[in-house]
Amino acid sequence: MEIGKENKFVEFLKKYGVYVAVGVVVFAVALTFTLIAALNGSTPTGGTTLNFTLPMENATVVKDFSDTELQENATLNQWEAHLAVDLTSENSDVYAVLDGTVASVDYDYINGYTVTINHSDGFASIYSSLAETLDVEEGDSISAGDKIGSASESASGELDLGSHLHFTLLLNDDYVDPNDYLSLQAK
Repeated sequence: MEIGKENKFVEFLKKYGVYVAVGVVVFAVALTFTLIAALNGSTPTGGTTLNFTLPMENATVVKDFSDTELQENATLNQWEAHLAVDLTSENSDVYAVLDGTVASVDYDYINGYTVTINHSDGFASIYSSLAETLDVEEGDSISAGDKIGSASESASGELDLGSHLHFTLLLNDDYVDPNDYLSLQAK
């Protein structure tokens, strides 16, 4: 009986051994990149290292990112995923987190005044609940640390938070946790 099992295993390896070996190599490479990123505190992006700056000075996180646990939105009286980080600071100035180009400047009732900046390596940062007077226009080239506006209460969907910045980070059009890229330890 054991010989039959061994023969089946040998036959399996002869037939699918190359695929198994390729799968192991791909897994090992992915694990290596993940470990390097964890040790360096950044994500490898095309061989470049991106140096994120904070969007506000001395900011406090008033509502953190959550894509798996629902959080209460007291203004809208509902539970929802919160795919951003809400920040407040005594200094309301808001700064670009990376070099890039202003992709859009918009207003809507729920999010307030919003600036979207496209960056290299598939990143985009979105700054919502800004004051009406902005320091940038669509098409402007931006450097990390450039002022783009000021936090305000323009996001009527989060009025319960008062004056704040609703900061969203996208990677290849997917929401990512800004905490993975920014030093927001003072929560």
